[in-house]
Amino acid sequence: MSDVIVVGAGVVGAACAYYAARAGLDVTVLDRGPVAGGTTGAGEGNVLVSDKEPGPELELALLSSRLWRELAATGGGFEYEPKGGLVVAETPEVQERLVELAAEQDVPHEVVPADGLRALEPELAGGLAGGVRYPQDAQVQPMLAAARLLRHGADSFGRGALKVRLGVTVTGFTRSGDRVTGVRTSEGDMLAGAVVNAAGTWGGELAARAGVTLPILPRRGFILVTEPLPRPLIRHKVYTAAYVTNVASDSAGLETSAVVEGTPAGTVLIGASRERVGFDRTTSLPVLSRLAAQAVALFPALREVRAIRSYCGFRPYCPDHLPVIGADPRAPGLHHACGHEGAGIGLAPATGHLLAQVLTGRRPDLDLWPFRPDRFRSGEDR
Repeated sequence: MSDVIVVGAGVVGAACAYYAARAGLDVTVLDRGPVAGGTTGAGEGNVLVSDKEPGPELELALLSSRLWRELAATGGGFEYEPKGGLVVAETPEVQERLVELAAEQDVPHEVVPADGLRALEPELAGGLAGGVRYPQDAQVQPMLAAARLLRHGADSFGRGALKVRLGVTVTGFTRSGDRVTGVRTSEGDMLAGAVVNAAGTWGGELAARAGVTLPILPRRGFILVTEPLPRPLIRHKVYTAAYVTNVASDSAGLETSAVVEGTPAGTVLIGASRERVGFDRTTSLPVLSRLAAQAVALFPALREVRAIRSYCGFRPYCPDHLPVIGADPRAPGLHHACGHEGAGIGLAPATGHLLAQVLTGRRPDLDLWPFRPDRFRSGEDR
């Protein structure tokens, strides 16, 4: 019997397991697929504060940003790049709004006038109205991050223990009265003092098996990957102001915005698209064409660069754009760590850290009320 069973071996589940083991708990991680086999494996690795509206998610992002830096300093191995983010505006009106948002966020930033953009990004297109630079924005390699968190959590040095069991499907929950006491799986029942739902896009489906509602839906996104370049072309994570708008949008239809960044391997990642089409993985050439055109408009030098592949993933969308974190009062013994949409990689350490505090009876460093699992009306957004 474990102290905690974590369902999901993506980066959020890995962070929950890591911090719980470090807090002295015996943890078992279950996943029906491989480590980082879902949304994590299709992510860009964003660790952002720049795209967060003032409020609970920004507070979560700031805590997570600090924890990512600590993780990189104490173990690393996941290509942590504190390169900063640059949000650019195409018109003076949009630049004014970016500056206002940065002031409201009250985080470190630098307002960049139009004639200062090329000093930061020499290959940027001309005619932009300015931008805002966020030095705290960073990037990690998400699959490495999940794997490293699980590995380092397993090396708890006399504190808790961490085991990972892959190829195990959770089919339901065991109970004693109303209390969740473990999970039913393809390999039999497994008991635990607590169960953590870190199933990402499938978090709502898993919650339903416990008789509770979480309105988590898949929101598809595509990424283009270029051939490796002989020299770095892009220094920051660069995106247009439309990306912030799209992140906060409730639309089920297609939305795209230019998001461009380099990787240590020399490739360039190009996004971002969002649409709610269920779990349809069909490659959309019109979407990829639009992403390529937006990237070339932002960085004309990319016109001569070949795209070598594309991939898609599904962000776990919640209707209020906040993740679900904490104990579920509707099913005692069940905790949730899901619904992060496109911010799961960035917010993973804070989510795991806070949930470990809850699991060990400590007061969380942040107020979890905005993220509470029972905040939704039954049937919302379905």
